Amino acid sequence: MADLAAEILAEIRQILSAELEITRPAGLDDELAADLELDSMGAIILAVGLEDRFRIRLSDEDAAEVVTVRDLVGLVQRRLSEAEAAGDESSPGREGAR
Repeated sequence: MADLAAEILAEIRQILSAELEITRPAGLDDELAADLELDSMGAIILAVGLEDRFRIRLSDEDAAEVVTVRDLVGLVQRRLSEAEAAGDESSPGREGAR
């Protein structure tokens, strides 16, 4: 599970750098809004990037519980576990996921 968390963190850092031009690497305890200065559009870009990469769905309700990068890593891990438990039939397009 630690490998998965590291992979998710690396993807978050890649999206922040490539898409949002945030030059410093995000730490797990960084707050998305306060420390990384992510606005609502930046949060959407980050969420869509994670959805595309990991073939999951993140909802508006999910956003309410995410304050730090650690929160976001945990959320993505939960969604991946839920998708795996639900099986491929409820997740079209999962064949492209790693």
